[in-house]
Amino acid sequence: MVDTSIHETAQPARFTVRDFVAAGAERLRMSVVVADGLGHDVDEPMCNRPGLALTGFYAHFAWRRLQIIGNSEREYLMSLSEPDRRARLQALFDRQAYCLIFTCGMGAPEEAVAIARAAGGVVLTTELLTREFFHQATFVLETLCAPKAKLYATTVEVAGLGVMMEGAPGLGKSETALGLVKHGNALVADDLTCLRKDVAENVLYASAAEVTRNYMEIRGIGIIHVPSIFGVTAVRGEKQLDLVITFRRIEDVTGELDRIGEERATRTILGVEVPQVVIPVSAGRDLVNLVETAAQQQKLRMAGHDAARDLDKRLCSRGRNAADRP
Repeated sequence: MVDTSIHETAQPARFTVRDFVAAGAERLRMSVVVADGLGHDVDEPMCNRPGLALTGFYAHFAWRRLQIIGNSEREYLMSLSEPDRRARLQALFDRQAYCLIFTCGMGAPEEAVAIARAAGGVVLTTELLTREFFHQATFVLETLCAPKAKLYATTVEVAGLGVMMEGAPGLGKSETALGLVKHGNALVADDLTCLRKDVAENVLYASAAEVTRNYMEIRGIGIIHVPSIFGVTAVRGEKQLDLVITFRRIEDVTGELDRIGEERATRTILGVEVPQVVIPVSAGRDLVNLVETAAQQQKLRMAGHDAARDLDKRLCSRGRNAADRP
């Protein structure tokens, strides 16, 4: 087996408030009011509404989370006198809260801005309603903290499945991907595949590095921009990983392959077992056809159809019938 892993993080990734703001730039529509604490690590990748804490009750206050100030919290704060309002906001930062996010298009009170700036904190605002922000921010935070891996591999959506091709350099991964795209499939990542783990579903999602997204390098041709040549439907931003195909030189696998297909090999990445097929590479082999067939075969297996098992049953049944004949 070829170990193509460059970097793998089994534990949740660490990220800062600045990373959160950047990752949610389009989805969360946030504006930065106080930027002093943007370099602060997000200790718990969750949002919290500090309702009781604003009233002076601090037991179980989740200060490690991003603090959301919605309409209810803001109305309560504005009902207080200015000294009391300042004291309640100061108490949040005194208890190590580091980021306040004002939702619903509300501006941040002057007291919050001044206190956050003095405490080296962060104040953000967003146009989104509080419930909408909570929902969207959860996706952004889960993506940022998900365990990740980067591998030297090429990933293509084939027959609706995410198929990652790995192997030693020079075995034709990019050329095979190009052939697959010409057959109507879609490129996800060429040469370098970024994987993130969905912890809740225990599945992996593949994407390209931002700088190389939608580009391929083909030996003898150079760099090509896939959507410019084949159209925007020829690329995918992210795809669930359903199958790993490992290319190996045929002389390296002689006698090792299961020719019938009864064995179920897997490739474990970030603790997730992904079905794996090893394809020997030699001159004249049609790798595009083989990869497409392997993807279709995997689709059938996922649907409960197993050709090797069905053939075995037929052969056994025929053998029994022949033995019963006089």
